[in-house]
Amino acid sequence: MALLETVQALAVAFEQSPLGEAARSGGGLYPIANLVHLLGLILLSGGIGTVDLRLLGFARALPLEPLSRFMTPLAVVGLGLFVISGLVVFSADAGPLAQNRIFLWKMAGLGLGLANALAFNLMYKRRLAGWDAAPPLAGRLMAASSLLIWLTVGGLGRFIAYSA
Repeated sequence: MALLETVQALAVAFEQSPLGEAARSGGGLYPIANLVHLLGLILLSGGIGTVDLRLLGFARALPLEPLSRFMTPLAVVGLGLFVISGLVVFSADAGPLAQNRIFLWKMAGLGLGLANALAFNLMYKRRLAGWDAAPPLAGRLMAASSLLIWLTVGGLGRFIAYSA
């Protein structure tokens, strides 16, 4: 069985699971999960985005390291809410979503955004204290990429409902 067929079969099974049934039942789980999904995206992109903007030169009066130390846990909580609620939303219509190009682009963007954040943390997290005056070009490029990626992920998520 080809990889895409396997993914499609798993998506259909997930849609037919008790979670998928509950999400479609009209009992309020789906709209609550949708709201939590949005809240998760806001916390995730807001936490990361605030640090990204600071790296790009905005709000230079704010020291970068304490700002990152405060905002990163908010982003991590947002990621948790985003992923858990996303699974609930996905379960309601997993079969068709697994074939939806916009959804697949969103998933690719999510992976790219997480890879960028992980790479940034591994490469630069301990160096932030020295970057208050002028973050290096590589850090600024990763910050700009991060902003673009997370705005794209959020935008694609909104467009899924309007795609064929």
